[in-house]
Amino acid sequence: MSETNADDIDTADGAAEQAESGTANEAIMEATYRALCTHGAADLSVQAIADEFDKSKSLIFYHYDSREDLLSSFLAYLLENFKNRVAASEITDPVTQLDGLIDSLLYGPDDNESFQIAMLELRSQAPFNEAYREQFRRNRAHVHRLTARVIDCGIDDGVFAPVDPDYIATLLLTMIDGARLQLVVLGDETILDTTRAAIDDRLDATLFAEQRPSD
Repeated sequence: MSETNADDIDTADGAAEQAESGTANEAIMEATYRALCTHGAADLSVQAIADEFDKSKSLIFYHYDSREDLLSSFLAYLLENFKNRVAASEITDPVTQLDGLIDSLLYGPDDNESFQIAMLELRSQAPFNEAYREQFRRNRAHVHRLTARVIDCGIDDGVFAPVDPDYIATLLLTMIDGARLQLVVLGDETILDTTRAAIDDRLDATLFAEQRPSD
């Protein structure tokens, strides 16, 4: 067998192993989601995740060192899914982009109440768990940069007033976070629509301020 052919086989084997590993990771992440919905985050065990997984518990520990490592990776997985959804969008108009981004962050895409409660439990652990805190920081920083970038593009295109994109992004995300928290903690089913209306009012007074007719 020639050296070239051996290299080709090694490459093919490596690609197959990588694909198999990716498939296993995806299955573990999906099992983690189901387990979080069923058991919540506070007392979630690796065994509970394995019960939602069609392979052995040992395979989970092959990929992840601990429960903490697995849940931190799950938070990163959520971010990657969000990035993929954004990348798949063909919308280029900043106004429509921002509108869709706000709706996505405020209303979903996952409206499973049990999952939202589990995520709140994970956030409550973040002050005491640096791995969780760091991943939440990364997730928040990415969403903030994306929101600010859309606003900045709108300013460049002349469809938004010349505001501070970072300030408006912080304002929007803070309002959205507060609404999501009130929905989960208090069960206030009207808060999302109320907050959406309040956001529209703030955008009218900031991003679209120069478009309002003068008195």
